Amino acid sequence: MKTVTLSGSLRANVGKVNATALRRSGHVPCVIYGAGEQIHFSTDERNFKNIIFTPNTNLVEIAVEGKTYKTVLQEAQYHKITDKLIHADFLLVDETKPVTVQIPVKTIGQSEGVKAGGKLVLKIRKIKVRGLVSKLPESIDLNIEKLSIGKSISIGDIQLEGLTLLHPKNISVISVQTTRNVVTEEAATPAKGAPAKAAPAKAAPAKK
Repeated sequence: MKTVTLSGSLRANVGKVNATALRRSGHVPCVIYGAGEQIHFSTDERNFKNIIFTPNTNLVEIAVEGKTYKTVLQEAQYHKITDKLIHADFLLVDETKPVTVQIPVKTIGQSEGVKAGGKLVLKIRKIKVRGLVSKLPESIDLNIEKLSIGKSISIGDIQLEGLTLLHPKNISVISVQTTRNVVTEEAATPAKGAPAKAAPAKAAPAKK
């Protein structure tokens, strides 16, 4: 998993008034927890470009007042109306303890079902996993080349060494669905072994 860097400044006050003033100036109030104490800081909202506004999940190395903390983003809060980022929580990473993160799903190849006219549907874009940081991949790569129409890949089909997938095993991650074109084509094609339709008989000429 890649590591991105982030720099911030300690917050002298952690009240609501201070948080509002920070947001008005284009900064986001944040907190680092997991080391027995909480570290409250703020950072420019533009620094979240490679943390939140990206399909990837990254480790975040945060520099605050001369100290560096290796973390993972645990929660991001957004304004209900404007959808702007208003707060972020980071969990301090311990190399010897498992963490919970969401890893993006990526597909490999083109499925047989899509070639036959089906539609590929990615139902879960990120899978929540738990494991040591050293075991976390940048993405969960699924080979879909043999996925035919009506078939799917579920959580139970995915095996990742050293990681626990935190979803029910029967949850579908990706599938190939039948489209209207496929249904029409199947209806127009006679089943194997079925007798072909006889051509309509011509009317006999009337007797004079």
